[in-house]
Amino acid sequence: MEEINLKEMKDLVLNYVINEYIEDEDETITYDTPLISSGYVDSFSMVSLLVFLENKFKIKIPPNKATPEAFDSVNSIVSLVSQHLK
Repeated sequence: MEEINLKEMKDLVLNYVINEYIEDEDETITYDTPLISSGYVDSFSMVSLLVFLENKFKIKIPPNKATPEAFDSVNSIVSLVSQHLK
């Protein structure tokens, strides 16, 4: 995968979350919006998001790292992905 900077990664994840999980187009979602605790992402969505991230960034996130806390905001998701990039 070509090199991607942090802002591009955040925007990519944010756009994916908005397009896949946010039904109300007037809803405002930011990098810090709580996704799981606000109900935007549930456990099924978390799995599909994990698959998207692993495929997009060609990484493998161990099950013990794929926690609700790690998926509760775009910032926490990007932090998780960054830890697994080579």
